[in-house]
Amino acid sequence: MRSDRIKKGVDRSPHRGLLYSTGLSPSEVKKPFIGIASSFTDLVPGHAGMRDLERSIEKGIHSGGGYSFIFGVPAVCDGISMGHCGMRYSLPSRDLIADCIETVASAHALDGLILLTNCDKITPGMIMAAVRLNIPAIVVTAGPMADGSCEGEAVTLIRGTFEAVGQYKAGKITEDQLEKLELSSCPGIGSCQGLYTANTMACLSEIMGISMPGCAAAGATSAKKKRIAFDSGLKIVDLVSKDIKPSSIITRDSVRNAIIADLSLGGSTNSILHLLAIANEAGIDVTLKDFDELSNKTKQIIKLDPSSTLTMTDLEKAGGIPGVIKNLMDGNTELVDTNTVAEMKISDIAKKAWVDTNVIRTTNNPVTEEAGLAVLSGNIAPDGAVIKVSGVDKECFNFKGIAKIFNSEEEAMESIDNDKIKAGDILVIRYEGPKGGPGMREMLAPTSTIMGKGLGKLVALITDGRFSGGTRGLCIGHMAPEAALGGPIALIKDGDEIEININKRSLNVLISDKELEKRKQGFKEVPLKVDKGYLLKYAKNVSSANQGAVSKPQN
Repeated sequence: MRSDRIKKGVDRSPHRGLLYSTGLSPSEVKKPFIGIASSFTDLVPGHAGMRDLERSIEKGIHSGGGYSFIFGVPAVCDGISMGHCGMRYSLPSRDLIADCIETVASAHALDGLILLTNCDKITPGMIMAAVRLNIPAIVVTAGPMADGSCEGEAVTLIRGTFEAVGQYKAGKITEDQLEKLELSSCPGIGSCQGLYTANTMACLSEIMGISMPGCAAAGATSAKKKRIAFDSGLKIVDLVSKDIKPSSIITRDSVRNAIIADLSLGGSTNSILHLLAIANEAGIDVTLKDFDELSNKTKQIIKLDPSSTLTMTDLEKAGGIPGVIKNLMDGNTELVDTNTVAEMKISDIAKKAWVDTNVIRTTNNPVTEEAGLAVLSGNIAPDGAVIKVSGVDKECFNFKGIAKIFNSEEEAMESIDNDKIKAGDILVIRYEGPKGGPGMREMLAPTSTIMGKGLGKLVALITDGRFSGGTRGLCIGHMAPEAALGGPIALIKDGDEIEININKRSLNVLISDKELEKRKQGFKEVPLKVDKGYLLKYAKNVSSANQGAVSKPQN
């Protein structure tokens, strides 16, 4: 066993002495050592219930003949860190989490890992650690929260709070109504109800096979979630005995499967960053070209909040991710039959699945003929940009507007709040990319306020920052190269006309190449917004968004 390096032989007597001090017995030292990387914190709603799941996982590990050790990793709630400087830390925390898990698992020679996660950047960070370490690992996502309800009306985090703020500012609801909504929108623990980043990554973890079947959509407070946690603990000991590693699960085929599912579900645009980062970490050749290629072959078979009123609860009732796999495989999509940590092929999962085709449509009867996500490119974003097509009204697929330039999210919010944004405007928010932000902040506050004010079909927003999975409307992010690198988004001026054409996958500022080149020659590098700490390290080492915004030492 890998753990023998800290517990076997005469020279390891001091190591065993220290292990015994924690309460282990000589018989337990002989068992496989399984780490439970827990992101529990009562700061994050999606993670506040993890103590129960830790117990279920421990029971499974010990029932399987292993010995468990819990260790903690950071967790950031994007919703709470949104709209202020705290959001700068969200994406960088993904790389920090991977480093933390690598450090503990390597220093203590763990034989296997259960990765207990739920929200946004924690899940991809944990998977990055799993493929980097390449020791047996299973991801357990803690599950979505229940749907909210306010005076007989179903509400979710996005519609009940972020968009409600815009409604309040537009005078459509009172402060009393806003307070009722915010008290009702998140009724308990779990990841937020829609197909935002947390639940998107849970779904894609299951599709890739690194989570047990049924894990993604099982509710945070359900007995099913506890059973899956127990089974995961039981299974990891088996994987260790058989030396089944992430490299046999996370492959080019399984990552492309995740892309297909992502496009079919219309997941968070953040998932593109994360899948690219996971592929990068695993040494797998997957790029934005794969997303572009597959988007032209993929139809959307379900729409969830914020693009519809359906939630993760509805997905679970309709068959969950096994049901999605069934309909995708029955539809002869590009999906490849890959392995899972359950030691089943995804085709075996599909055969056993029940699916409500009124909710999870077949590929012959899709919600839309278009994929839920798309990659756009043009003279503003030669290295690509991404958009959640499922959240865009079709009448906006071809949109021309006039640029209004903002060099930060705060500048844009001031104009939105003061009603300076009018129909036909295209907000350009720049210097919010991986390096320029730093940390590539999400723009949920501007987008949700625009929706709440009733401007969702009338204005567009483009940025080198990111969007929450809860964003809807004509919002394009991940512009590459970013402004801080001298990308063309830095060269746009107030009053420039911009054309967005989703059908043609194009995004262009309507000026001549000569004029664009002239502006490029006059570009002056803007100083970094930070001068110390973790964010400075991140800003100096982060790659472009089209490469997954991964932090690696630069030459």
